[in-house]
Amino acid sequence: MDDNKRRDDGMAQRRKVLGNEWVDKSIKNRNAFNTDFQDLITRYAWGDIWTRPHFDHRTRRVLVIGTMVALGQWDEFRLHVRAALAEGGFTPDDIKEILLQQAIYCGVPAANHAVKEANAIIAELGLLKS
Repeated sequence: MDDNKRRDDGMAQRRKVLGNEWVDKSIKNRNAFNTDFQDLITRYAWGDIWTRPHFDHRTRRVLVIGTMVALGQWDEFRLHVRAALAEGGFTPDDIKEILLQQAIYCGVPAANHAVKEANAIIAELGLLKS
């Protein structure tokens, strides 16, 4: 696959996973410093990895959310939780189950913070039940 095809496929995946609003905002914020990085992740993360046929998008989303908890990467965690809920067909219960699993494997402090972050997103999206 050439770089142009990889970039096009990656952009299509990026939009499918994160939504047009997020991707459009990201493109709008490109500048001389970050453009090469944006191109890199579009071609490789989205064009090479997210287009692979072995795992479906749901599985990849679970892996990414869990990995972000393990690494404590809260900006990416919030991005992918929001996208899973808004674009990926996930429910708050799906997110809760991921976080309960991660509490065992990543530790309660990481999961505790993840629950706080996810709760705020769920509330913001109007999905929080009493």
